Amino acid sequence: MTDRMQVLSNGELSLIHDTSVEVLAETGMKFNSDKVLDIFQQHGFKTDGTRVFITEKELRSALETVPSRFTIHARNPAHHVAIGEDDFVFLPTGGAPNVVTADGEMRPATLADYHNCCRLVQTSDQLDMNGMLMVQPADIPSQIAHLDMLFADMVLCDKTYVGTAMSRQATKDGLEMAAIVCEGRENLKRRPVMATIVHAMSPLKYSGEEAEAIIAMARMRQPLVITNMVMAGTSGPISLSGLLALANAEILAGLVLAQLVSPGTPVVYGSVSAPADMRTIVSAVGAPEAVALASAIIQLARFYKVPCRTGGMLTNAHCLDAQAAAEGTLMMTTAVRNGANFIFQACGQLGSYVSMSFEKWLFDEEVCRTLRRTLTAMDVSVESIDVDTIKSVGSDGNYLTHETTFKHCRRLYQPRLFTRDDYQKWYQKGAKDTTTLAAEMLTQRLEEYIKPPIDEGLEQALQDYMSRKKKQLLA
Repeated sequence: MTDRMQVLSNGELSLIHDTSVEVLAETGMKFNSDKVLDIFQQHGFKTDGTRVFITEKELRSALETVPSRFTIHARNPAHHVAIGEDDFVFLPTGGAPNVVTADGEMRPATLADYHNCCRLVQTSDQLDMNGMLMVQPADIPSQIAHLDMLFADMVLCDKTYVGTAMSRQATKDGLEMAAIVCEGRENLKRRPVMATIVHAMSPLKYSGEEAEAIIAMARMRQPLVITNMVMAGTSGPISLSGLLALANAEILAGLVLAQLVSPGTPVVYGSVSAPADMRTIVSAVGAPEAVALASAIIQLARFYKVPCRTGGMLTNAHCLDAQAAAEGTLMMTTAVRNGANFIFQACGQLGSYVSMSFEKWLFDEEVCRTLRRTLTAMDVSVESIDVDTIKSVGSDGNYLTHETTFKHCRRLYQPRLFTRDDYQKWYQKGAKDTTTLAAEMLTQRLEEYIKPPIDEGLEQALQDYMSRKKKQLLA
């Protein structure tokens, strides 16, 4: 099979790896946490101040214990997910402080928006997991926002979800609330229920909060998505291969820490690196270089035999337009076809993480649905070819009224949002563009949402925990 996208040779992957090891062993990685430094020192790693040095042997030892595939358990067993090898999951947008309306106006996000995100995840046939910080609610105090979001994730949706490393307190509360759902911390250790995204700070360091989140999650055996967003020309080299070597070193350092704390802790290797636009210093997530970097990151993860995270429908566009569709679909197609396992920002992202759009969310779901159908293997067999039908129709017949067409026509993909009407029919229906149709579909989706069943005692226990912690944090 021919793939015109660059496939890195084993020699090229080894060169990137060797460069990353050289950086880790000679320059080192900064961890701004005494707890983290103590762990490295206890395991015999060389340190200098806040800097930790990692050798090839130490790295290889850690990689040997990372599972290539793992399962996350949902409150509803029908929504358990497997991540790694050939299994992949789609997740919604995250991090947006603003919402862009159907008419292009931007406004601050609210907790009500976050609740609607949870409702859309629950009713989605494409999103496998719920998110975290899908929007940043501006109408509640920041020190307690994580409690409201975690509660919504657990109660309004019964799928697996993303944990939080927003702060030390948020990480602790996330684990405590998960333990309530699992009826105890020991049960939580035996059953992963969330995957927490932890970010390196490029170049070559981890904040205390992020590094200690690795420790906390690993001790409870909860999967970690160790990731970064290196921007070529600002936080990383302008050279894409140099950026890859730097990004690789950062991710591997976090992976090593997780395995030192608890060998066998599931780790997803992730990056959403992109060039910085040299005119604006904005992350050019929709740039072709970002797509090439995503492909290379996936190949590096497979080189190490660990699951991989990339971005999905990423764009620099500020509304649901042709730019958003083109940039997002190019990145998403690359992620899915090249083998990413944990595809974040699959639905809703706009403006290089500055905003999100509910209408784009539904558009992106249609792209996800189309891609899944594209990946469905074609049945090539004597029965499916059915030469007898071809012979019987011959040159003068037609297949439109043939019994095989009636029998199998519903197997063909039918879009839910995109139109296939002819011009006259489309015009008679109001000549509606995709954004207008998505807005109408959004209203219907939210009206049809039904809160999934949850034990009343469990919901009350989560509510009590949240109320108690809010009083403490706001005191």
